[in-house]
Amino acid sequence: MEFTPLARPEKTQQHNAAVKQSSTDETLEKNNRRKEIHFKASHGLVIAFFLWIFALHALGILLFTKGFLLTRLVLDHKSECAIPPIELSNQSPRSYGDGCWYPKTFDKAVVIIIDALRYDFTVPVHQDAHYFNNALEVLHETALREPQNAFLLPFIADPPTTTLQRLKGLTTGTLPTFIDAGSNFAGTAIEEDNLVAQLRNAGKTIVHLGDDTWHSLFPDYFDANLTHAYDSFNVWDLHTVDDGVTQHLLPLLNAASDKWDIIFGHFLGLDHAGHRYGPDHSATQEKLQQMDRVIRNIISALDEKTLLVVMGDHGMDTKGDHGGESDDEVEAALWMYSKKGVFGHGHNGLLEPPRTAKERPVGQIDLVPTLSLLLGMPIPFNNLGSPIAEAFVGPKQPQWEKLVSVNALSAAQIQRYQKEYSAVRGLSKDVFAVAHNLWDAALNDRQTKASNTDLFAAFSRYQAENLRVCRSLWARFDVPRMVCGIFLLGCALVVLGFYARATTPFRAEDTPLFLRHIAICAVLGLALGSVSGLVITSLGLLDSCLLGTSGGSIIGFAYSIFRIPRGYPLPLPRSTWGWLSILLTMLQSIGFASNSFTIWEDEILLFFLGTFASLALIAALRQRVTTDRTLGLLQSSIFLALSRVASLSRLCREEQMPYCRSTYYSSTSSSTSAYWQLFIPYTVSLLLPSFIKGYYKSTRSYAGSAILWIGVILRISLLASAIYWTLDASDDNNWLDIDKDTLRFVKTTLAQLILGIAFVAGTAYYVSATPCINIELPAEVNGDADPQAGKRSKPMNVLGYGNMHGSRYFLLVSNWIVAVVLFQKPMGGGAIGILALQVLALLEIVDSNDLSRSAIGPVMLGILGSFHFFKTGHQATLSSIQWESAFIALKTLRYPWSPILVTLNSFGAQIITAVAVPLVVLWKQPPRKTGLLGSVAMAVATYILYFAVINLATTMWAGWLRRHLMLYRIFCPRFMTGAAALMVIDLVGIFVAIGGFRWNLTSVNQVFGWA
Repeated sequence: MEFTPLARPEKTQQHNAAVKQSSTDETLEKNNRRKEIHFKASHGLVIAFFLWIFALHALGILLFTKGFLLTRLVLDHKSECAIPPIELSNQSPRSYGDGCWYPKTFDKAVVIIIDALRYDFTVPVHQDAHYFNNALEVLHETALREPQNAFLLPFIADPPTTTLQRLKGLTTGTLPTFIDAGSNFAGTAIEEDNLVAQLRNAGKTIVHLGDDTWHSLFPDYFDANLTHAYDSFNVWDLHTVDDGVTQHLLPLLNAASDKWDIIFGHFLGLDHAGHRYGPDHSATQEKLQQMDRVIRNIISALDEKTLLVVMGDHGMDTKGDHGGESDDEVEAALWMYSKKGVFGHGHNGLLEPPRTAKERPVGQIDLVPTLSLLLGMPIPFNNLGSPIAEAFVGPKQPQWEKLVSVNALSAAQIQRYQKEYSAVRGLSKDVFAVAHNLWDAALNDRQTKASNTDLFAAFSRYQAENLRVCRSLWARFDVPRMVCGIFLLGCALVVLGFYARATTPFRAEDTPLFLRHIAICAVLGLALGSVSGLVITSLGLLDSCLLGTSGGSIIGFAYSIFRIPRGYPLPLPRSTWGWLSILLTMLQSIGFASNSFTIWEDEILLFFLGTFASLALIAALRQRVTTDRTLGLLQSSIFLALSRVASLSRLCREEQMPYCRSTYYSSTSSSTSAYWQLFIPYTVSLLLPSFIKGYYKSTRSYAGSAILWIGVILRISLLASAIYWTLDASDDNNWLDIDKDTLRFVKTTLAQLILGIAFVAGTAYYVSATPCINIELPAEVNGDADPQAGKRSKPMNVLGYGNMHGSRYFLLVSNWIVAVVLFQKPMGGGAIGILALQVLALLEIVDSNDLSRSAIGPVMLGILGSFHFFKTGHQATLSSIQWESAFIALKTLRYPWSPILVTLNSFGAQIITAVAVPLVVLWKQPPRKTGLLGSVAMAVATYILYFAVINLATTMWAGWLRRHLMLYRIFCPRFMTGAAALMVIDLVGIFVAIGGFRWNLTSVNQVFGWA
């Protein structure tokens, strides 16, 4: 008999333990995989929910905007040469050869637009002169010495003072509407009657040179062989357009006279110099001197049959920007010259050009009837301007009969337009009652043979009254659409309030229920909206469908709240800090009803930050644990001190003068940085990584991925940005003997490299990075301990364990800091560096007071972002937009990248704080913390809620104060800023903050397992 030997007992135990361990590992792996899949599904549903919120915001803003920023009704009628609006005793033969409605004075014209030619640039100054003074002298010189050949007048633009809208007014004679400002980068063809179309209909050969915006407005109007257009939006390029216009203009003037009839030359160098350097800079002086030489050369080449017109389409403010309605922005210059000697000043006896733009100004719409009658063209049908008296009064004794004739034609055409417009709009006769009475009075004076001076005054009064009425008509608002937009924004606010502040920590689990009911009710709302749109046509089918869909989805969300068994409490705060967050938000929102509050918003936000820091100091003193008390006192003091330091960077708006002093640029009349400001980005590159490193070391998190990214890459990237701005200053001041094109190539390449580090390498590094931890193994691993001791389990130390989520997620924030710093000027880069440190100080304050679930953290991040919006050289005005940032990393204008770069510049502070929102929840949290997705969603929703309240407030106040004198100067730009900020915050919060959190949690849980 054979016996099978038995296994040794210890080996059997080891085998069983291994089998058991394998089974446990397999079960754990399955559980982890199941939890990971569940998290990713929940994460996707949370993003879908926030996308729905974004859609509500976008639709609410769209509806309000369509009712608030109206476009005027454009009539398709065209003036005809053979049908004058009124019969005159000296009526021309109604032919293009001799003049349609009035005998023409000139056969040809050269119209020169010097973009941003402000009136005071043309007036000589004998003391305290700036760079822009006494550089363009030919206009004032000829108007003073040869009043019969030339006149110079202030040329007042109607806001918005953007080039596209000004060109529309200069060619149609109509008033712009504010919504057109949004199309300044995407001009559409002018379909209504205009001067250029009338010239083309008359068979004139029209040549265009310069700004390519003209070709968007007048496609195929210009002679293809003689026309040369140039890119208009590269504000870094001061010379290409101007040199090109000059190169082709002067040969045309010296060529055979039958090659062209009308030349439009649009110079851009002065405008670009203003945007880049400001008006009080040597570059601006050089451009004005160049224009002086060009105009003198044109004068020498003119004949008596040709009219020369030089004008600015708008002015520029003290920084060289435009777009708003300040005096410096609307006060352009108009100069007309002819060797024929037909101009005069007999109607007022003032031969000397006005010393300021407040004296004897004319409107830019007045150019259209003036040029039309001088060139023998019909006045465009929609024109509202009046003929400029100096062009018709004659060189010697005032020829009142001529003034009466041209004003009668212009007034009669306006009356014809008024009649058609009233019929199409269905206006009551009372609207134009005063204008009708003035028209009847003027006709009666004409029939009774009143004096020419009285007739001239009568027609002038009618035209002025009609213009006043049209201005008021085009300020009418579509109140129902505005109310619908406000209603949607208010509903989205309530939804966010419940989702952010009234739910339990497991709100991510509720999202599928929300979305299911939202989708079902949205479909029902779409059906109801479609029917309503067909029955109630005033709102329009598309708007009715969108409104029905959004309204139905909101009802679905409300219904789902009542279906949750545990119920949802009201979103009211439960702590002093929670009430403080509501108080600060509401105070800011209510304040937007005041124009003075809106003007001084940056100072109000500084007060809010100081209030929070002071309360945090008091809270720190009440801490029982010495470590927490010390940490709270230190971080609150840092937060307060940094707020005061950041307040030193400011860009004053016109309404703040003289109580504010700008420090963002080298001077109040410059758009360039001072020399000493170039040290700021170098200081940021030296100190900011070190300070961040200090915060990491306080939790022993300066390990793993943080060492390379924070200690090396972040510092190098910030240093590269500092070098970029040094090269930019060298380009501005000609410090380096390097070709401009070469320097521009180096700058652009360096900027693209920095962006590549921030977004390409940075994103890849963040996605693949391991947690910022360092593991200290027990001593026996190195063989130093007793072998018998190895049987007992020895713990290992995980350094950085307590802040594993926060330290890793901050790597994503640092990527955006690099990108935003690049697009800020040196002073703005310093402000962003301060912002980064304030964010870290705020996180420590939130942690020391156990406020990770309170609303105060996200709200203070929102206030911080809003505060640093102003500290990075911005205001809630169109003119403060730093358009040149579109060319920091690009050579030419490219969509959609150029608008994205401008957005990074304008809303960089809000973007950084939006990306940092999850840190309120993640900072100093252990790896296996449960419910993090729901907590992050709550924090992001609260942050968006803050900006949604601000947007709703600015929207409501803009609608309520729609008749306020400062509507388009203060309240409307603030509404537009709030709406744009909310849209940006929504997208960044969804795709960067919540999206980035997914990679952070996945990385940590792959090491420590899913909770």
